[in-house]
Amino acid sequence: MLKTILKIIAGLLLLFVVALFAIPYFFKDQITAKITSIINEKVDAKVSFKDANLSLFKNFPNANLTLDSLVIINKAPFEGDTLLAIGELDLKMSVKELFKDANETMNIQGIGTKNGVVNILFNKDGVGNYDIAIKDNKPATDNKDSNLSLNIQNYKVENLRFKYYDETSKIKLVLDSINHEGTGDFAASKLDLVTKTTTKVSLDMDKVNYMKNVALTLDAVLGIDLEASKYTFKENKALINQLPLEFDGFIQLVDDGQVYDLKFKTPTSSFKNFLGVIPAAYAASLDNVKTTGDFTIVGFAKGKYTETTVPKFNIAIASNNASFQYPDLPKSVQNIVIDTKIINETGVLNDTYVNLDKLSFKIDQDVFNAKAKVTNVTQNAIVDAALKGTINLGNLSKAYPIKLDKPLSGILKADVTTKFDMLSVEKSQYQNINNAGTMSLSGFKYVDENGKALNISNALVQFNPSQVNLKQFNAATGKSDISVTGILENFYGFIFKNQELKGNFNLSSNQLAVSDFMTTETAKTDAKTPQKDAEAMKIPAFLNCTLTAKANTVLYDNLTLKDVSGKLLVKDEKVTMENVKTSIFGGSIGLNGSVSTKGKVPTFDMNLGLNQVDISQTFTQLDMMKKIAPIAGIINGKLNSTIKLNGNLTDEMSPDLTSLTGDLLGQLLSTTVNSKNSTLLTALSSNVKFLDLDKINLNDIKAAITFKDGKVSVKPFDIKYKDIKATIGGTHGFDQSMNYSLKFDVPAKYLGTEANALIAKLTPTDAAKLENIPINALMTGNFSNPKISTDMKSAVTNLTNQLIQQQKEQLVKKGTSALTDLLNKNKKPGDSTKTTTPVIPTTKEEVKTQAKEEVKAKATDLINGFFKKKKTAEPKAETTP
Repeated sequence: MLKTILKIIAGLLLLFVVALFAIPYFFKDQITAKITSIINEKVDAKVSFKDANLSLFKNFPNANLTLDSLVIINKAPFEGDTLLAIGELDLKMSVKELFKDANETMNIQGIGTKNGVVNILFNKDGVGNYDIAIKDNKPATDNKDSNLSLNIQNYKVENLRFKYYDETSKIKLVLDSINHEGTGDFAASKLDLVTKTTTKVSLDMDKVNYMKNVALTLDAVLGIDLEASKYTFKENKALINQLPLEFDGFIQLVDDGQVYDLKFKTPTSSFKNFLGVIPAAYAASLDNVKTTGDFTIVGFAKGKYTETTVPKFNIAIASNNASFQYPDLPKSVQNIVIDTKIINETGVLNDTYVNLDKLSFKIDQDVFNAKAKVTNVTQNAIVDAALKGTINLGNLSKAYPIKLDKPLSGILKADVTTKFDMLSVEKSQYQNINNAGTMSLSGFKYVDENGKALNISNALVQFNPSQVNLKQFNAATGKSDISVTGILENFYGFIFKNQELKGNFNLSSNQLAVSDFMTTETAKTDAKTPQKDAEAMKIPAFLNCTLTAKANTVLYDNLTLKDVSGKLLVKDEKVTMENVKTSIFGGSIGLNGSVSTKGKVPTFDMNLGLNQVDISQTFTQLDMMKKIAPIAGIINGKLNSTIKLNGNLTDEMSPDLTSLTGDLLGQLLSTTVNSKNSTLLTALSSNVKFLDLDKINLNDIKAAITFKDGKVSVKPFDIKYKDIKATIGGTHGFDQSMNYSLKFDVPAKYLGTEANALIAKLTPTDAAKLENIPINALMTGNFSNPKISTDMKSAVTNLTNQLIQQQKEQLVKKGTSALTDLLNKNKKPGDSTKTTTPVIPTTKEEVKTQAKEEVKAKATDLINGFFKKKKTAEPKAETTP
């Protein structure tokens, strides 16, 4: 009997478990359809979710409906903006809700979200994007047609990001990483809601940041009166970073806004409260910190918040003669006085003002004081401030646990007063800004994470009524030293409004190494990871200035530039160089152009003027010139040249040779040729016997070159060697491949001794009639392994044809003359009608034939003699006849 009962129970349990698994599949579509219907009836927006899952196990004995990837997209006037995006939305309800008809009300008992984003926007017309409820024109109390009832007992929000932006006031509020939960019976008209909240707050107003990732924690019991829309703080504990606050009072929603009656204060007066305000990223544990004196925050907010008014409020922050010292640090901060008030006495937001009546502290013997007043905060903030005192920067990390990779050092002194309004700053109306005083920094030293040190020996800034004057700035880093003076035109626009930093500066340097201003990124997570290459120096986007520079020596890559001077215009992440000059390679270089780092890849556009620079040094030390014209070590002398080029820059800020495009016009001066240093010239000499390259005069030779896509084109130019004229032109690649043609106009006398022997038999008049012989050479392959081909054979044939023609004409003349003489000898006196033909006469045709055969024989001897001589010389490179 017992076994039977146990089997029945086991069967029922099994049936129950199976039912728990099966029921969600039967009701999933029904619940999903109902939720979709409710949303579409209530919301005027584009709503979608990826999937819906129903579970009876997750919140047993209740049912749980999960919507994945819920997204709400606004319609006009915020068309396309995302109002809400939630990774997961959980709705908890009773199992009996699954069996209700579509027209029955669904009761939701709990809500949970994970990984969400909420974007609240107000446009310039004051319209908010959150008002997406469909207007039904029914009284608020008429809920008969509602198909959704929120009888919530608990709710939970995990990792929510809330963003608020008002285009009119330029207020931007971000609550990041919100984790919030509450428990209470919303079915009752009055309840106590127990809540826990953590988040990080960032606040910006019109480009000015007031808070950035400030940690907030609030554990509170809120008394909620749903009928009166009133929320009362009963028990609460708040932390701003580590600063504790307590609230007392209420917030009530009314038709035209909200009513506030709140009081808040620090629960204790210990100075540790002040240390707790400092963000955790810059602070340390407050355990065992020794403090004296007090620190308190007391305030209230009372009144109505509407479209035109705010509650009156008064926040007082005070400390008197306080001090603190961290247990592991050698120095203390003493004589701390803080007296600050934030007040609104009228309920008009623009009447809010901030008074920093005094801020003072002392480290060792150094005392620092500040005071300020800010009024007219929302329309055109007016700032009136003064700073006076001394800070030893090296003592900061000895008195406060600042998290620095490397310690600071230096003495900062300030004695400055300033008064300005933000509208004048924004419009650069410097005449409305009143400054006075000086600020100096001496003995400053900073070492970055890569060990690169910056030393500022002296810096002095003078504040004049409408501008900031950099009177002195002397610094050194690595191998470089710089000295800068100049004028900052909109210092406050840069500080408060994120405007460009405008100015005119003069820079001088004894030695400036470009590598000292490059950054090197080092992997910190793994010691075995190799150090990354240097990253290109990025031109700051905020700079808009002119820099007149002069340096005795500039070290750039492997180059040493002397007497460098010129003007640099910096704007829009671009440096424009005007009349930059330097002495280098025994001559000088002038430069005009620009470098831009605005794009992903840095680019440049330059015009260079080279004046009497040494050819060997120029084409050896400049990779760019070496690729354009590989003549290093071959030609000695000087060069004048103009070069126009553009392209990309590498991370080392050197030209990317594969991207070069431009042209070059060059003139050679006082040059000599070292043909033995060139495989190409040696091969050319072996194939063109009449040319002695070491004796070629290249003085005043001008060449025009263009280059693009790694290929160089040389416009044909002429060279004179003795009485030989040569024309050279063609192309070569940066990969050293080449395709050049040489055209020689060669007098016949250079074609060998046999040719000269034949020419010697001619009369001077006939020899002078011989035309120069054109000889063509083609150079292919590459510079280290050239291939030379010539048309020398056809050139000799050309000479032969000329000699044959000369001989023919001579023999014809001789034959004609002999025939005439012979006829005259056989003619009898007085015989005018009868002519006697000689026994061994030669007709004119026979004379021509005999002359032609004689010339051919001589020409054959010449050709055989010429090529016989060539066969005795072994060429140094491949020769293609």
